[in-house]
Amino acid sequence: MYKIIIRPILFLFDPESVHYFTFKLIRFINFIPGVAFINRKIFCVEDKRLERNLFGLTFKNPVGIAAGFDKNAVLYNQLENYGFGFLEVGTATPKPQVGNPKKRIFRLKKDQALINRMGFNNLGVDAIANNLKNKKTKLIIGGNIGKNTATSNDDALADYIYNFEKLHDYVDYFVVNVSCPNVKNLTKLQDTDFLTDLLTQLKVINAKKKTPRPILLKIAPDLNEPQLDEIIELVATTKIDGIIATNTTTSRAGLKTDEAEVKAIANGGLSGAPLKDRSTEVIRYLATKSNKAFPIIGVGGINSPADALEKIAAGADLIQVFTGFIYQGPKLVKNINKAILKNS
Repeated sequence: MYKIIIRPILFLFDPESVHYFTFKLIRFINFIPGVAFINRKIFCVEDKRLERNLFGLTFKNPVGIAAGFDKNAVLYNQLENYGFGFLEVGTATPKPQVGNPKKRIFRLKKDQALINRMGFNNLGVDAIANNLKNKKTKLIIGGNIGKNTATSNDDALADYIYNFEKLHDYVDYFVVNVSCPNVKNLTKLQDTDFLTDLLTQLKVINAKKKTPRPILLKIAPDLNEPQLDEIIELVATTKIDGIIATNTTTSRAGLKTDEAEVKAIANGGLSGAPLKDRSTEVIRYLATKSNKAFPIIGVGGINSPADALEKIAAGADLIQVFTGFIYQGPKLVKNINKAILKNS
């Protein structure tokens, strides 16, 4: 029904407008008595064999939804009803920011992909933390943190620390995001010296907390092998808890969408099916070269159960969906979990 009726209607409208409309709709229908129960029956797979224990946390299944979907933590309680094992809020910044000028999300239907240049639009970390105080779900919640666009790279460290302190009581793990291509000069923070300093300082702060939180780093798919080797060394040096591979890509290689249309869209991060192979290559390289020295959350181009199993076979311990969820609908999560059980 989703792909035949619902998706064609939704795809008639602006992607960002549809996103917010869908949020309101999901919140509304899940407040109707009995609907949440029905959704869980339709979309959730309950089986202890799906549980994954990582970073000292127990994930009820390995399928999560990536950061950027519920960035302001307004839908996380309802998303549990659609079968997810965990989710990430954010990317959060210290101050609220509107992000880049609209229009800033574009569908590439022939490629089952999106190009976005949102620019870390969010309500600010204080508002996100306040929303997380209303947690009713038992889902594992990750906090994805970044810097404000107006913050210079020289002052970026303070932004990450501020976010870390504000969200620490409300999330189960942290993701340091320095790899989004949609924030000016952000990817320059992938410099090894900066990352070593940032992650080391977060680890020191974390160690002083009553309940330390796992810290992960989200990396770009566009890193070359020497840069990936540096990431492996960075994890060993800083002793962070894992890697999320990968963010969106700036590459436009191999797209089916007309070249003129793609050029007209211009800059932004590409997600969806075209990212699948590169994301998997990065996961495989990190897992193989490090001898599986750290956990990896795999994300990028998961449009089917087969795509998810491929990520897991390459070395991903958990996976996240986003664009595939938009194109394939909520049954994607259930189908992935059923495939994992079948292949376990």
